[in-house]
Amino acid sequence: MLIPCFACESRFRPDEYFRACHDYHRGKDVVAWTCPRCGNRDELRVFTGELGFGYARHGGFDVSDRVRVPGLRRRREDLRLDISLDEAVWRVPTGTRRLVGAH
Repeated sequence: MLIPCFACESRFRPDEYFRACHDYHRGKDVVAWTCPRCGNRDELRVFTGELGFGYARHGGFDVSDRVRVPGLRRRREDLRLDISLDEAVWRVPTGTRRLVGAH
């Protein structure tokens, strides 16, 4: 299973792909991802068994493309989203930690 970067068309194994996820926005239920090869930043929604790619619109997120990832699961926690596939789990924190102490 290889997951694509839509900007540079590189493909990544799940571990490399999900390690590049770095911020979870609970309100929009989207994850920020930065391509390890080209540096493009994308937002995506994690569903059971697939990833949804799209764009922020009218305060929400519209999914326009989907990539099937059999066995993919998600679990929302208070300050993170846990993404799991087989035995692996990747924890994507919310951006709230960066706001602590901000003026």
